[in-house]
Amino acid sequence: METILFHCPQMTDLAKRIASQNPNIRLGKTSWKMFEDGWPNYAIQKEQGLRRKRAVFLASFDTPADVFKQLSMIFSLPRLGAKETKVVLPYYPTGTMERGETESVVVTAETLARQMSAIQPGRSGPVELVLYDVHSLDLRHYFGNSIMIRYKTGTKYLKKRLEKEDVSIAFPDVGAWKRFRLLFDGSRPGDRKFPIIICDKVRDGDKRSVTIREGEVRGRHVVVVDDIIKSGGTILECRAALTAAGASAVSAFATHGSFPKESWKKFLGAGFQRVWITESCPQVAAKVAGQDPFEIISLAQSVARAILDEDDEADEVCD
Repeated sequence: METILFHCPQMTDLAKRIASQNPNIRLGKTSWKMFEDGWPNYAIQKEQGLRRKRAVFLASFDTPADVFKQLSMIFSLPRLGAKETKVVLPYYPTGTMERGETESVVVTAETLARQMSAIQPGRSGPVELVLYDVHSLDLRHYFGNSIMIRYKTGTKYLKKRLEKEDVSIAFPDVGAWKRFRLLFDGSRPGDRKFPIIICDKVRDGDKRSVTIREGEVRGRHVVVVDDIIKSGGTILECRAALTAAGASAVSAFATHGSFPKESWKKFLGAGFQRVWITESCPQVAAKVAGQDPFEIISLAQSVARAILDEDDEADEVCD
C-alpha cells in the first residue's frame, strides 16, 4: 500500500530521510501559513486516490502552541478518506506529568490524551498513534477508543551501535531498569548480554544524589540509559557517582533530549565520552548535532518500520 507522509515543519529533515530510504513512502504537501492575527491558515493537499492509500502525520509538539497548530492538521486527516490513518509523535511532551500526588494537581498527560482522542476514526477503524519511550506505559489508559496506541523504543538503535563495544549498561533508577532491561540482559533469544549496573536516586530535601545499587563499575566504560534528559541533573549525578566508583569512561543515551533552557550546554566539557539522543525533539537535536560529546541516533528507520507495519519484537518498549 502506498503511504503519504505529511509532517510539521520541525520534522522536515526526518521526513525527507524516511521518504528517501523507502520507495513506498511519499511526502505529502502541506501549507503552514498564518493570518495577520497569528491564527493558523493551514491546508493539506488532497491526494488523488487517497482512499486506497495510507495517510501518516509526523508530529512534534515542541511548545503548547504547536499542540493546537498540529492538532488542527491532524484532525483533518481522516476527512481525506485515506484507507488507513496514522500519527507518529515520537516525543509525548507531557509524559512526565502522568499522575498527581494530590487531587489538585492537573495531570497534563491526560489532558493532551483527551485532546488527541477527539481525532475521528478513519475508514479502516481507530487512528493509530505511535509513541516512543514514554515515561509510563499507563499513559495508554488516558486515551479514548478512537485512538490505538503503539509504543516503540529508540533504545534498540543504541543497542545496535554498542553490539561490538565492551561496555556496561547503567540505569539511573529502578524505573529505567524495568523499562529497558530486556534489551540488554540477554533474556531474548540471540541477544547479547551486557553487564548491568543499577543506580539509585537519593533525595535529601532539595538535594539529590546518585548511589550505585548493583553492578561492577571499576575499569568499565559505562553507558547510562534513560528515556529522557531534561535539566540533565540525574545523568550528571550518575556520571559523578560512576566516575567516583572507578569507571574508565561514562557515556549516556536518552531517546528524548528535551533540554529546556538550553540545559544541553551543561554536557559540553562535562567529561562524557559520548551523549546519544535521537531527533525526537528536532529543534534541540539540530542545535547539538556535531557538538562534542553529542551524537544523533536517527529514528528514520524505526519510524518507517512503524509506518509500514514492519515492526518486530525488539522494536517494542519493555514492560
